[in-house]
Amino acid sequence: MTDITATPRFRRFEMWPGNNVQMTHVDESVTDPYLWLEEVTDERCLDWARAHNDVVIERFASADRFTELERRILAMLDTDTKIAYPGRRGRWLYNFWRDAEHPRGLWRRTTFEEYAKEAPEWDVLIDLDSVAAAEEENWVWGGASVLRPEQSRALISLSRGGADAKVIREFDMETREFIEPADGGFYLPEAKSQLSWIDIDNVYVGTDFEPGSLTDSGYPRIVKRWRRGTPLAEAVTVFEGETTDVAVSAGYDRTPGYERHYVGRATDFFNEEAYLVESDGTLIHIDAPSDASKSWYKDWLTIRLKTDWEVGGVTYPAGALLVSDFNKFLSGAREFEVLFTPDAHTALHGYGWTENYLLLITLEDVQTKLYVLTPGTWTIEPLADTPPMATTSVLNLDPLEGGDEFMLTTSGFTTPGTLLATSVGGSTAKLKQEPGFFDPDGIETEQFFARSDDGTMVPYFVIRHRDHRDSPRPTVMSGYGGFEVSRTPAYSGASGIGWLENGGTWVMTNIRGGGEYGPLWHTSVQKENRHKVYEDFSSIAKDLVARGITTPDRLGAVGGSNGGLLMGVMLTRYPELFGAIVCQVPLLDMKRYHLLLAGASWVAEYGDPDKPEEWAYISKYSPYQKAMEADAPAYPPILLTTSTRDDRVHPGHARKMAALLEAQGHPVWYHENIEGGHGGAADNKQSAFQAALIYEFFTQMLLEK
Repeated sequence: MTDITATPRFRRFEMWPGNNVQMTHVDESVTDPYLWLEEVTDERCLDWARAHNDVVIERFASADRFTELERRILAMLDTDTKIAYPGRRGRWLYNFWRDAEHPRGLWRRTTFEEYAKEAPEWDVLIDLDSVAAAEEENWVWGGASVLRPEQSRALISLSRGGADAKVIREFDMETREFIEPADGGFYLPEAKSQLSWIDIDNVYVGTDFEPGSLTDSGYPRIVKRWRRGTPLAEAVTVFEGETTDVAVSAGYDRTPGYERHYVGRATDFFNEEAYLVESDGTLIHIDAPSDASKSWYKDWLTIRLKTDWEVGGVTYPAGALLVSDFNKFLSGAREFEVLFTPDAHTALHGYGWTENYLLLITLEDVQTKLYVLTPGTWTIEPLADTPPMATTSVLNLDPLEGGDEFMLTTSGFTTPGTLLATSVGGSTAKLKQEPGFFDPDGIETEQFFARSDDGTMVPYFVIRHRDHRDSPRPTVMSGYGGFEVSRTPAYSGASGIGWLENGGTWVMTNIRGGGEYGPLWHTSVQKENRHKVYEDFSSIAKDLVARGITTPDRLGAVGGSNGGLLMGVMLTRYPELFGAIVCQVPLLDMKRYHLLLAGASWVAEYGDPDKPEEWAYISKYSPYQKAMEADAPAYPPILLTTSTRDDRVHPGHARKMAALLEAQGHPVWYHENIEGGHGGAADNKQSAFQAALIYEFFTQMLLEK
């Protein structure tokens, strides 16, 4: 389930989820009979979770049908016929791979020439199953940062059970061993930290150095420069933010001839101040709107606006992409070329550099188009053909060592992914084709638009068999609606196996709060306008019925994280529209969300419940509080899922909601994975179980009516 909650997408600067909190301080003055369920690892809470897990397994996961569905999904996840999508670093293509023999995974690399073969040979760098066994740790892969250009070292992030908090260790790519701290290796204990390369002997580090070194949101407040062989306590402070900030970060641009050090100060989830750092420590402010995305390459500064910007006597619209000569900009000039301007149907979805060109990815009514621009003249031309009802993505841009080469991947709801190799102005070659995992014969994709309560037309995709167009069918609609996350067509073998093959209809919604139509699609529904997100989703539910696609008693809905909040609102405000709901790793108690784990960093999205004027609008939809109302109506069946190891969205949200609904006599089921982090699963087997559980729940609640 795609999720942005708590990992701010701050422009050029990578950010990290909130504080490493496993136990929550319980304020006994709060009137909440289920507050005790916020104690994450308390044995009483875990016993409560295990008892509910037993009920769920007995009801949904004990029959042969579930076992077969789980087996098929796991086989799909474990198969060695799926595409091993690589990440390019110069001549090397890196990949992290899980299969049946390596459930924790292999980190490996190969050359482009070898990768292009039908059965490439991979050089395995880390066998995580072997490492976990040798160290007797429940390691889950968290990522790798490779030192460039040498590619002789890497910083490896590992988490226990899939949590966001990670241990970071230095790895020697030649000896294939971790470098111990006693031998001069960089190492950070379990925390939510930043560690990024400057050169082989220096890194930028942000972590929990000491009391007061974190922001109120639990992110690093201080970033330092740390030299190999010196104690972390002696690292030199580069920048300090305020405790009220979300986070600070630092990085190094190693483009030859354009080397730059930079820091970022995120004052909230959507606003960041960016600075270049001079050799004497002086900061040079990049004086562009704090809510704009700012990035640079060689001589060029690009700015993607989130709100209108009036500068130099010109007003540039929200969603536009501007470019300026970087040095002239730093000297005070405010002359821009406008590279992209949005319209009612088209938004900028992404952009990136090859060595000599700038590529643009746009969404036109949620379908991708690709363009290439030539720096200097900034002429724009189509880059490649893109199929309808599908998403085409640009991969592996490497302007430092990759020239103008890149990769393209395309997939649709019923079309497995295809990976292509190409270059600007060059030929295109198919590298890999993913197999299909369900029978797509007769299953078609359509796009419709529903009119929301304020008149806005909101798109959604319907995936169903052509033979089912003449009669209502059991239908599941999914949604997210937040943090400017765009949802675009993509292949899902699990939904095909678990739902479409059985005659169900699947719906993907593009409600406001996302970025499908640019930043205004998101900013127009923040805080006091949040209700429009829920009006969009409910309007699509009504439209599905009006079109004869389904009926309310056979309509299901599913969402996770911010989408789990969406599901909670559907349950408590629109129960008459749905026959079943699945609510995953959700936010639900919006009175206390900002006090739990990384929740404080999302105040810019939802509002501050401690401010009476903001709680006034939050309280109108907060699912946990709505469910407490004396006149609460009957609710459709709901399955709530979460993870004990979710240190991003607190499991207390789902626990407390389940306990409340259960006490009120509503049909509710609850399942908590004891590990798995915010994704809900730590390996393929857990992912297969979670997916099979969802489809079996909908099968019983909707298909078998």
